[in-house]
Amino acid sequence: MNAADLIIFNFEEVRRRSIKVWKAIPEDRLNWKPDEEALTCAGVIRHLLQGEFLFHQVLIGRGGKALTNLFNPFEAKEFISVDDDLEFAQPYREEFLKYIKTIHINDLENIEIDLYDAGGYIRPLGDMLLRIAYHEAVHTGQLLDYMRTMGIERPKIWD
Repeated sequence: MNAADLIIFNFEEVRRRSIKVWKAIPEDRLNWKPDEEALTCAGVIRHLLQGEFLFHQVLIGRGGKALTNLFNPFEAKEFISVDDDLEFAQPYREEFLKYIKTIHINDLENIEIDLYDAGGYIRPLGDMLLRIAYHEAVHTGQLLDYMRTMGIERPKIWD
């Protein structure tokens, strides 16, 4: 297995576990949030799907400037259901994974992604790819905590 295959495998495993959590949230609880400042369950899911699309653009453009004047297809899309959002995001997900397959191993260390203006950092491409998967994993943990707080059954994600 090469580096790109390992990175893709990690993305697929993170997403597989995320989907288990997302689909375990009852439909009538998707708009729940622990406080007024928090995202709803649906908001967290949308944040992740949209975020992956935006991160992909950042990687292609090698920095946050890639988001300037970018058409974001998620902005006008109403959240209807987990399945609907997953279906909507799937073509963008496939493009993102296809992009990862084109990355040369040396590029993981040598291409820098400049997010200094947006987040205060400049990181190598490989680091950014790991951060994107980590971002989703953290928010999946957040949703598991939401579920615990709501008193609903949480799926077993460690198989």
